[in-house]
Amino acid sequence: MIPAIRGTHDILPGEIERWQQAEQVVRDICGRYGYREIRTPVIEREELFAKGTGETTDIVQKEMYAFQDKGGERVTLRPEATPSMVRAFVEHALEQHLPTVKIFSLGPMFRYERPQKGRYRQFHQLDVEVFGVSDAALDAEVIEMAAALVEALGIEDAEVVVNSVGCAECRPAFGRALVTALGDREADLCGDCRRRAAVNPLRIFDCKVPSCQPIVDALPHATDYLCDACRSHFDATTGLLEALGVAFRVSHRLVRGLDYYTRTTFEILGGRLGAQNALLGGGRYDGLVRRLGGPDRAGIGFAAGMERLVLAMPDGSGPRAPDAFIVALGDAARQPAHLLARDLRRAALTALIDYGDRSMKAQLRRANRTSARHVLILGDDELAQGHVTVKDMTSGGETRVGRDDVVRNLAGDLLPASPEQPARMRRPIGRDDGD
Repeated sequence: MIPAIRGTHDILPGEIERWQQAEQVVRDICGRYGYREIRTPVIEREELFAKGTGETTDIVQKEMYAFQDKGGERVTLRPEATPSMVRAFVEHALEQHLPTVKIFSLGPMFRYERPQKGRYRQFHQLDVEVFGVSDAALDAEVIEMAAALVEALGIEDAEVVVNSVGCAECRPAFGRALVTALGDREADLCGDCRRRAAVNPLRIFDCKVPSCQPIVDALPHATDYLCDACRSHFDATTGLLEALGVAFRVSHRLVRGLDYYTRTTFEILGGRLGAQNALLGGGRYDGLVRRLGGPDRAGIGFAAGMERLVLAMPDGSGPRAPDAFIVALGDAARQPAHLLARDLRRAALTALIDYGDRSMKAQLRRANRTSARHVLILGDDELAQGHVTVKDMTSGGETRVGRDDVVRNLAGDLLPASPEQPARMRRPIGRDDGD
């Protein structure tokens, strides 16, 4: 047996239903806020992420699956979605086709990192982006939408955290202040933080190494170095969040791990996820479109790891019980049973049927294992009289329904719970796994 590659996982029946529920909620919430879905390629040119994500980031330096293809071009499996979304925005001139470019995508991403709970080398991500709007009101709306998504998924104990990292005008002064504040203590930092201090001091705030935390906590705050325009933007964003009733906390440590962020950054943290507790995160990136060769357009968005969201969802999300399991008794009943299954499915009902010439007892055991809401029995008596025996598996009641009425009644859940109990159904259906 050839096992799956380390850091990947199969999403199997019993779990996939939670994913489908999450994806349905995502599409519903995005639709309410006017977002349109797009799908970008899994493979892109390497330079797209070197320029977009940032050459100094851990993603580009350590984690990308980058290689030379057979045509000699450097390509990579996408490690995140935002640069791809920017490329699609520019390449297809979406601002000429959409009144406001609000787009989202769902799909797999790839990063070579240490696998852990809710974190894989192939993972799945929701990505939400808006282009061409610089108004702080959009920042607040995007954060409020992210909070609404988490709430709609039934995730409790979530916390909204916000910050501002300034812009190209005021951030250099903040970076210099960080280096000055580190002083002689830079030698006490971990190796990654010493490297970050040299190439991108803001990235020090991302560190999770325990020995670095007292040093990081004592560093200056980005909000103390904001220019007037950035201060006004952040005040407008937080003011509207308060008006919208979104509870939030300002954290000076929230700088995000990517080079392109400007001004607003935010995360939503989940209380059930342990140390890796970020459900989603994002912010504003007003210079990224231009950096990737497009027009000078503002941008803002967020990404959510679907594994994290599904893991944080409450228990009880699972497959829907089949509407009916059809038991066919004898050769004469087999074709009518398949025709009945077809009619039920065309009426948008879930219908299962046994295959092979099994005994009634074996078929009933299979029906029980499926947790079907109803068992429909077709035998010689039913065929002769033109009806179907229906057992409601919740109430235990049975009734006989005309063949022409059973689909309509089952679709409308109109079947009565009759006390009539034919002899063959008086014995409870067993739970053993044999046939």
